[in-house]
Amino acid sequence: MGNLLDIQSQIEKLQKQANDIRTREFDKTVQEILAKMQAFGITVKDLQAATSRGAKAGGGRKRQAAASAKGGKASKMAGTTVAPKYRGPNGETWSGRGLMPRWMSHLVDQGAKKEDFAIGA
Repeated sequence: MGNLLDIQSQIEKLQKQANDIRTREFDKTVQEILAKMQAFGITVKDLQAATSRGAKAGGGRKRQAAASAKGGKASKMAGTTVAPKYRGPNGETWSGRGLMPRWMSHLVDQGAKKEDFAIGA
């Protein structure tokens, strides 16, 4: 392989190529984003809210969309945090909602009962 100067020269060339591509494709990408925003009814305000929420971006809209697809309203309790009802031997917790977690499923397969891990039992 080449020496350090050769590698640095290659890096500079590749960075220039990347910037050229970014410049050429910028307008096209903006137009694609605008088209998708219009198709989904997304506003700039939605984007700002999504960036402030971080990983939970769009959570409310997803619940609303799922509920309207089923012909009903989203539950008022959807997305609320629930206190854990079960605690595992290594401190894992589960609220009792959704699928049984792997740690509990593994222990139940070995003969334990779900009630054995109930908090406050």
